[in-house]
Amino acid sequence: MSRTGVAIVGASGYAARELIRLLLNHPAVRIAAATSRQDESPRLETLHPSLARRIDLACEPFDADRIAEKASIAFLALPHTASLEITPDLRRRGVRVIDLSADYRLKDAQVYADWYGHPHTDADGLKAAVYGLPELFRERIPLADLIANPGCYTSTSILALAPLVAENLIERRGIVIDAKSGVSGAGRSPKQPYHFPECNESLSAYGVGRHRHTPEIDQVLTEVGSPGDPVEVIFTPHLVPMDRGIFATIYAVPKGTAVEHDLIELYRSFYARSPFVRVVGHLPSTKDSAHTNFCDITVRVVRGRILVLACLDNLIKGAAGVAVQNLNLMLGHPEETALL
Repeated sequence: MSRTGVAIVGASGYAARELIRLLLNHPAVRIAAATSRQDESPRLETLHPSLARRIDLACEPFDADRIAEKASIAFLALPHTASLEITPDLRRRGVRVIDLSADYRLKDAQVYADWYGHPHTDADGLKAAVYGLPELFRERIPLADLIANPGCYTSTSILALAPLVAENLIERRGIVIDAKSGVSGAGRSPKQPYHFPECNESLSAYGVGRHRHTPEIDQVLTEVGSPGDPVEVIFTPHLVPMDRGIFATIYAVPKGTAVEHDLIELYRSFYARSPFVRVVGHLPSTKDSAHTNFCDITVRVVRGRILVLACLDNLIKGAAGVAVQNLNLMLGHPEETALL
């Protein structure tokens, strides 16, 4: 069986490493090209020693023509705003794009500019992009040529709240999302707050009231519910001293009487076709979902309020794993391929 050639654009980061590792186990895909902005064009095993003897491939500077010669799908594991510079070139050459940055997640260019401090320069791409959360948009993904791959905080929050919003069971405003992330969520580039002596044995909030994922969560949940009744969340992320994982505790006000058992059954029904959402009866923990593509969710009713607790691996279900889910849907393979 011939394998589909794919490219990894921006191969040096943590998410790229996980993506490569997953794709090496994919029976219908071969990694045909990888790029790095480092001058020496290192080999993948130099960037990621854990890949030694698993792949023999050197990175190269980005060139849209060379990528198009080798690959029909490109994963962009680049910093925010960098994808804007190359996505149009790839799409013009017939390369389908799965973008792991946030550059195509927000549908309004002005909202993007307001929250990212950078003008959006690809109106055609923004219009064409499909939000790549298979559990909610599975029918739209197969025909798309540009996937806006969701991130870790957003995936956790949206999956945790979608059934309640879709069924109109909670108030749309005042939803509180208290979320915590491991340090790998900040990327591989060294920065002082993520230096070991700074973050070890410490817990801190950041981006309070202004985190960039807030409008993305609002946008997607509003689409799940009703565009005429927008969702507004209060999203507060925290940094915790662990390598990987996202945990969110979410508080919502029910519109009627909430019954815990009925809510759990609602979630199980809502995600019955979603192999990577596990609706559990126990209280989940990040170790349960670490190194997997699962998102674990449970629901509790406390003093008349609904609490949703959800966790996932930020590098897999929150980045590389969902990217492979999207790849599988685009190529017509079973969604679980290379992920179980």
